[in-house]
Amino acid sequence: MALDKPYLDVPGTTIFDADQSRKGYWLNQFCMSLMRCDNRARFKADEDAYLAEWPMSDEQRAAVRARDLNWMMRTGGNIYFLSKLGATDGLSFQQMAGSMTGMTEAQYRDMMLRGGRSPEGNRVVGEHGDAQGAMAQSAAWKAWEAKAQQQLARRVESAHAASQASAAGAGHARITASVYSSHVPAIGAAIDLGKTQEPYWVPMFKGFEFSKQWMKQHTPDVIFLVYNDHATNFDLGVIPTFAIGTAAEFEPADEGYGPRLVPKVIGHSQLASHIAQAVIQQDFDLTIVNELKVDHGLTVPLNLMFGTPPAWPCKVIPFAVNVVQYPVPSGRRCFALGQAIRRAIESYDEPLEVQIWGTGGMSHQLQGPRAGLINAAWDNRFLDRLIADPADLAQMPHIDYVREAGSEGIELVMWLIARGAMADVAGGKAPKVAHRFFHVPASNTAVGHLILENQA
Repeated sequence: MALDKPYLDVPGTTIFDADQSRKGYWLNQFCMSLMRCDNRARFKADEDAYLAEWPMSDEQRAAVRARDLNWMMRTGGNIYFLSKLGATDGLSFQQMAGSMTGMTEAQYRDMMLRGGRSPEGNRVVGEHGDAQGAMAQSAAWKAWEAKAQQQLARRVESAHAASQASAAGAGHARITASVYSSHVPAIGAAIDLGKTQEPYWVPMFKGFEFSKQWMKQHTPDVIFLVYNDHATNFDLGVIPTFAIGTAAEFEPADEGYGPRLVPKVIGHSQLASHIAQAVIQQDFDLTIVNELKVDHGLTVPLNLMFGTPPAWPCKVIPFAVNVVQYPVPSGRRCFALGQAIRRAIESYDEPLEVQIWGTGGMSHQLQGPRAGLINAAWDNRFLDRLIADPADLAQMPHIDYVREAGSEGIELVMWLIARGAMADVAGGKAPKVAHRFFHVPASNTAVGHLILENQA
């Protein structure tokens, strides 16, 4: 993909980036399991049985059996995780590092005693240093690669024909629209319990009838869905400000009532990893999450826009924002992040249609003597400003959200991420307002909803 990876030409070096992390997730998790004494004992007693418990690739298992660290790193391993396997075998870090150089243990130790390996001639592939050339490989790796080359040769011809056919449609991903919606858990309960036709709920669900029809006509390839985790994945032990889900799939979370009976969410690992790297290179610090369960913050908006199909009709990249524990990100930071996400998506060289959704809000307070706060006038002004002047809206300080929209109204900063990703912010045409809806109440919350379409 069109990412800046200047480290690819550093000889004898594997940088553990988002692509490597995604590829090696279960290999590294297996290694982490060896930090427990009982797991080490089980692994030593029967390696094949223990490895079978982990959903690694056959190649990763073969690399582990061969104890070929270079091979393991090629398949996504990271040296700090792999060191747990080395420790299980009684190896020091020096022994592990030396095993990857093609040198004997004594030769490597002597090199270090002489001051270590010089960077001279080892900065760029093609120089004449002593770390150039092919990696040291075990016999098992060589045999695996020989078989893989034969399989690859058979695939090349068919792949060439396929690439010729798809060349005409080549291009980059683009954001076609943004969707904004509250994600009230009671809405999910009404759907799950068959209460959508009760008088209390009819007006709220009526406001999304247009949206469901619109989605049938504008189903994207991928939804980049901005939401907040409601103390389901992230407890107070770890609270990431911005976290992107890069897994292949995401199961519904159990929030205390049992998991919702909705389809599991299928991710787009390649695009998510691309966005992670591209956005971090724009100086936004994202947490990369390879294992994540999604709560009502993500599944309720999907229900509102798609109903409850047997499977969601497109892939979804979850993007969780901390709005639970202060300090939370400012509206200004969220708006700028949306712009960075747009640039990242547009640099992905596959012609995907992507929608970006901002969820949460609108005004509501769930705690203290002020619980039940709703400010419909303020909410509608927020919608007006989000459409017409999002850059100015992004300057609003946190305290205004709290005073006017309630302690949980701060979720609305997430809408600014989606709005920042729209084309007009980068100098394009103003978006078309395809739909606007507002309703009070859904349980404790004011429900707001917008669909904005980018204009060619």
